[in-house]
Amino acid sequence: MRIRAAFLLGLCLAAGGAAAQNFTTAAEVRPVLGMTRANWVTLREYNGRDLIYFSHLLAWRCGLSEIRYGLNGAAAQQVLKMEPCHEGSAQPNALSGDGVFVAAPPGSVASVRVRLIYDDGGSDEAAFDRADILRR
Repeated sequence: MRIRAAFLLGLCLAAGGAAAQNFTTAAEVRPVLGMTRANWVTLREYNGRDLIYFSHLLAWRCGLSEIRYGLNGAAAQQVLKMEPCHEGSAQPNALSGDGVFVAAPPGSVASVRVRLIYDDGGSDEAAFDRADILRR
């Protein structure tokens, strides 16, 4: 079952967790990303291309130093470009750009491997099959 980040954020706040604007370190985002692992990437067939969306990870990018990915069994070595955390603003995790997906030829993405590098040097990795992340 997929868990929505907003629901988890509500649970954290109800349990006396940090305020939303404080989710800017590995210690704060690691639990959320661990619980929402199934949502890390989404695949969509659109306009004659496979689009791999990293929106969920980018929304929690504060606390990450890198997001790496690999396609079709490749190691997660390709670095995903991400905008910096907007420290000092009311919403440091807000996305201002449109670089939330990577395009590939139609039907070419069989699997995606993702590796997160946290700002404390730790890492986490997961692999996803096309059928599990494909949205129509």
